[in-house]
Amino acid sequence: MSFGVVEGEPATGPDGLTVAEIDGHPFGQIRFTEQRWALADVRLLSPILPSKVVCVGRNYADHAAEQGAAVPSEPLLFLKPSTSVIGPHDAIRLPPQTRRVEHEAELAVVIGPPGARRVDRAGAEAAIFGWTCANDVTARDLQRSDGQWTRAKGFDSFCPLGPWIATDVDMTDREVRCEVNEEVRQLGRTKDLVFDPATLVSYVSHVMTLLPGDVVLTGTPAGVDVLSPGDTVLVRIEGVGELANPVVALD
Repeated sequence: MSFGVVEGEPATGPDGLTVAEIDGHPFGQIRFTEQRWALADVRLLSPILPSKVVCVGRNYADHAAEQGAAVPSEPLLFLKPSTSVIGPHDAIRLPPQTRRVEHEAELAVVIGPPGARRVDRAGAEAAIFGWTCANDVTARDLQRSDGQWTRAKGFDSFCPLGPWIATDVDMTDREVRCEVNEEVRQLGRTKDLVFDPATLVSYVSHVMTLLPGDVVLTGTPAGVDVLSPGDTVLVRIEGVGELANPVVALD
């Protein structure tokens, strides 16, 4: 396993794209090895394994409304464990404890060096290394019955990330889409976030130190719905890429 840089324009599709291997990690001065592969021949893993995934609830007004909840006056934070992270094409595994697992397509912020601790907005913007697609998979019935969100959000495989980290992209107004079996279920835009990414990073950094490689999920638009074994769920974020995962039952 190693980090690499996708060479070419990923938005045009995988044909003709190559992956150039990095010596070490992508934070700091990048040094390339002499290894290059066709993107089609590479298995993409989660582009980062964070020490923590910090999530934000009800950060789109339309999603708050569909849940019958008010938009919070401050960002509503919760955590997903690093063990919930999977990569592109890895299976979302539906555990037997729940009867209703739902998708939540989200823009994810990846934190770069030196991290962020008690930073202002300018410091938060400087701490953003890049962006990736995320699916905040949620056992909705357990979220409601437990009264808090740890179990509902924390199962293994409940945080797909990928397919890569896009850098130098303006995410002010980008489409966030979720399809299940090619049917569009969620369709929103990042301009409709209640709290924008820099505001979220700054806010989180006043609660906990964000380390390089940590991930902040920015919230999901309306349209969340149930996943079933045999489904394929796709999160597509304009300017970033596509994250596809099959859904299977966990015996």
